[in-house]
Amino acid sequence: MSFAAHRARKRFGQHWLQDDTVLQRIVAAAELTPQDTVLEVGPGRGALTERLLASEAAAVRAVELDRDLVQGLQQRFGDNPRFALSEGDVLALPLPPATAVVANIPYNITGPLLERLVGRLDRPVQEPYRRLVLLVQQEVGERIRARPGSSAYSALSVRMQLLASCRTVCPVPPRCFQPPPKVMSEVVCLDPLPPEQRLDPTLARTVEALLRRCFAARRKMLRNTLAGLQPPEPLQRLTEAAGIRLDQRPQEVAPAAWVALAAGLNRLTA
Repeated sequence: MSFAAHRARKRFGQHWLQDDTVLQRIVAAAELTPQDTVLEVGPGRGALTERLLASEAAAVRAVELDRDLVQGLQQRFGDNPRFALSEGDVLALPLPPATAVVANIPYNITGPLLERLVGRLDRPVQEPYRRLVLLVQQEVGERIRARPGSSAYSALSVRMQLLASCRTVCPVPPRCFQPPPKVMSEVVCLDPLPPEQRLDPTLARTVEALLRRCFAARRKMLRNTLAGLQPPEPLQRLTEAAGIRLDQRPQEVAPAAWVALAAGLNRLTA
């Protein structure tokens, strides 16, 4: 089957990246070496796959849901011994072993896919990838790397920054795709923290509970959202020790301060 007969399917969130400069920047950001095996999610017609196979990476393991594209990808790359392709849903399939993830991911599965690839605060991926370079909706990229006080700063910002070092690579306007999406996009680079730098699971669960509680009412002061966790005086001491003011709102509190507050709460309730 030729790709020319295939039309992008909205239900799969298909937008083919076709800008050479952006494709080169994605591969460059991954800093692939002969020791790397790359997981590519949603290779589509193979524009990024081609460049990954031209890199120093030892192998490229791709996962594609659209069976029509699978045929075309096998025709295009199947003879390359460094290429392997799995057909199916990346959220359900066992993932092939890899050291890095490089992908133009479908925007409609960004949340659950990040959880699968990076993990949760209380359950990070057991063997973290060395690096993930992902093309995402710009709004999501901004939230991932946002700093306290920014309008984009959210519970996702805190979670991701406690799981990985996060930075932007480049913005990607709609004209770089076919068909063009209706939103701006961005390439982000995530370097998951090594196991020794992760939060203890008990501490992580408390941080997660605080984030859910406070960001559910992000316009309210912490004086209101934290009320009831402890009597007023112990709560005041806890927040001060964590470097937090009760007249702040959750989007003003840095990830390390959430961890400090959770640790204080755990000590009081131990």
